[in-house]
Amino acid sequence: MTGPKAVANPRGILTRVLSLIERVGNTLPDPAVLFLILALLVVVISAIAAWSGVVAEHPGTGETIRPLSLLSLPGLHWILASMVTNFTGFAPLGTVLVALLGIGVAEHSGLISACMRGIVLAAPPRLLTLVVVFAGVLSNTASEIGYVLLVPLAATIFKTAGRHPVAGLAAGFAGVSGGYSANLLLGTIDPLLAGLSQEAARIIDPEYRVNPAANYLFMAASTFLITAVGSWVTERIVEPRLGRWQGTSDGEAGESRPELHRLRPEERRGLMGALLAALLFAAFLLAGTVPANGYLRDPVTGDLLHSPFMSGIVAFIFLGGAACGLAYGAFAGTIRNDRDAIKGMSRAMGTLGHYLVLVFFAAQFVAYFNWTNLGLLVAVKGADALRASGLGGIPMMLCFVVLSALINLLIGSASAKWAVMAPVFIPMFMLLGYSPELVQAAYRIGDSCTNVISPMMSYFALIIAFFQKYDARAGIGTLVATMLPYSIVFLIAWSLLLMLWMWLGWPLGF
Repeated sequence: MTGPKAVANPRGILTRVLSLIERVGNTLPDPAVLFLILALLVVVISAIAAWSGVVAEHPGTGETIRPLSLLSLPGLHWILASMVTNFTGFAPLGTVLVALLGIGVAEHSGLISACMRGIVLAAPPRLLTLVVVFAGVLSNTASEIGYVLLVPLAATIFKTAGRHPVAGLAAGFAGVSGGYSANLLLGTIDPLLAGLSQEAARIIDPEYRVNPAANYLFMAASTFLITAVGSWVTERIVEPRLGRWQGTSDGEAGESRPELHRLRPEERRGLMGALLAALLFAAFLLAGTVPANGYLRDPVTGDLLHSPFMSGIVAFIFLGGAACGLAYGAFAGTIRNDRDAIKGMSRAMGTLGHYLVLVFFAAQFVAYFNWTNLGLLVAVKGADALRASGLGGIPMMLCFVVLSALINLLIGSASAKWAVMAPVFIPMFMLLGYSPELVQAAYRIGDSCTNVISPMMSYFALIIAFFQKYDARAGIGTLVATMLPYSIVFLIAWSLLLMLWMWLGWPLGF
């Protein structure tokens, strides 16, 4: 009797473990205070590291990396002089504010609500999770869209379908962030990483070239893997642990399932108006990007990946959201004048109070960590240890995936990590007979899998704010406990796919 019980309840054991992680994590201070504490720790650790004389050699430039102490006169001056710019220059801040202005109009007009009800009424319920995760992965072509738009929309979709909105948040976040490198389309990260890989490869072969599509085939296949695995984790682990949703559309205790009303005639008119605006906006974008001399391409080279179109994605979110929201409101009668539109923008801004406080302290912590060189030192020392391990082939590649995943917990920027790691690992693996493209693919796996549990991920604070909309007690522990199963399963499944790819000798890209 004892044996079968132990085997029959693995989910119960997992639920207790994740609940323990959540309780321990939520005993931590408010996330804003925690980032303040971490920033103060960086100040102290930077002084200890500088006093101890620890150094490392930058593998790309050969320069000596030394820790810079914030407990010094130059450090004090830098803290005082950069406090404002650390906050205002924090990349996700402007992205979120600008994007939400347009989204606020769409939400206030009723466009988003009508669209969500239409999707839920039309889509087969069994495919809802798959659609959310898949859309999250595809949004990585321009990653801001996923974090700012898709993740909160996923919660709304699940809630409207009578499912737990936090499960929708988790599924959307897993696709956007955990599947960051997987896609059916090339994004801005592809040429960026390829350029760094090429420079590292030329340490061995001065003529070597790595093109942006070097990992395309592997990452396209990974899209379907992440979609399937992410959906499985959502429905088999995350959602059962969350239980049945016991809130209303406002996130308060009450009815367990909101009514799915059929679209009213005025809502259908509004959707037709919004569709017309969307088609006109799409025509504007296509006219500027499809022709070789399009007005949204690079005016000198005609390139699309490095163009005003790609750098202006957030602006297009704002313009598209505002245009479709205004069109819906005009046709549906929900926006009658300019005051209604401005009210929608104001309401969207009013929901970000806690997020702004949190971002202020998070921005200081990230800036301190970068200025002191602590992140670089940790990355270089970890890379050196793996290189000296003596492993080879697939075991070394899997260790490299794990190292990339661990370093991702300390340094959020994919390009910053790769700029340090590529000059070490690409030449080393080339000498062992493994291509730069393979090393880059392994790095991208590790870099993606732990995004969802990394406080250094730029949008971590925003996701916590989304969680708190449905659970006021949610904190870092809630987020980590919810997303940890995705991180572990993604790492295992994606690593197995890489091993299979290497064993079969398939091409990674073009």
